Amino acid sequence: MYASDSIVIIPTYNEKENIESIIRAIFTLPQSFHVLVIDDGSPDGTGNIVKRLIETEFGDRLFIIERSGKLGLGTAYIAGFKWSIERKYDYIFEMDADFSHAPTDLPRLYSACADEGYDLAIGSRYISGVNVVNWPMGRVLMSYFASMYVRFVTGFEIRDTTAGFKCYKRRVLETIDLDAVRFKGYAFQIEMKFTAYKCGFRIKEVPVIFVNRELGTSKMSGGIFSEALWGVIRLRLDGWFKTYPKPKD
Repeated sequence: MYASDSIVIIPTYNEKENIESIIRAIFTLPQSFHVLVIDDGSPDGTGNIVKRLIETEFGDRLFIIERSGKLGLGTAYIAGFKWSIERKYDYIFEMDADFSHAPTDLPRLYSACADEGYDLAIGSRYISGVNVVNWPMGRVLMSYFASMYVRFVTGFEIRDTTAGFKCYKRRVLETIDLDAVRFKGYAFQIEMKFTAYKCGFRIKEVPVIFVNRELGTSKMSGGIFSEALWGVIRLRLDGWFKTYPKPKD
C-alpha cells in the first residue's frame, strides 16, 4: 500500500498519447503522490488506459472519475476537489496531462505548503521573467498580458493569475463554496486564486518552466478567453460587494 497525504488531479479529454507517461512519471518520484484522473468521456480511449493501469499495477494509488462528455475544466476540478476532500487528502494538486507541467516540480509546490506554511502554491511562469518553452509568441503574449489585465482590473498581485499548476491545502477548498464557483473554462483558474486571496489565505508563487505539449491537441479556444475577459470584471465587482468566508483554524 502506497500511503500519501497528497492527490494530483489530472483532467483529461483525448490524452491517450500522454496519460500513461505522466502517471508513471509521477509515481517514479521519491515522494509519494496519489493520482486522480477526471476523464470527460474521451473517445480516444484515455479512460481505458487509466483503468488498465489501475487493474494491473496501481490500484492502491491511481483513481478515475469518468464523466459523459466535455463538461468543462472547472467542473472537472470541482468534482476532483470534492472527491479528495471526502478522502481527507491534506494537499490537493491541479496538473495538466500533457507534460507542460513537470512532475519533478510537484515536491516544490508541496514544500511551499507543507514546510513553508503557505495555503496555496502556484507553479508560476512569470514570477521570475517569462519561463515558457516552445509556445508561439502570440500565445506567450496573450497569456502574459492576460495576467497583467487581471492584476490591473482586480488589484490582485499574483504574476501568473491563469496558471493551472497548483497545490492547495485542504482547508482552502473546504472554506471556498465550490458549488458557487461561477466559471468553467480559463476563468476558473483566475476565480479560484482570487477567491482564495479574498478569503485571506497565504499564497506563494513557485517559479516553474512551462513547456508546450509535444503530443496531443490543445483544448484552448476563443470562447475560453472570452469568458476570462468578462469574468475578470465580474470578479472585481464581487470583490467590492461579496462577503468571503474566512479560514477556520
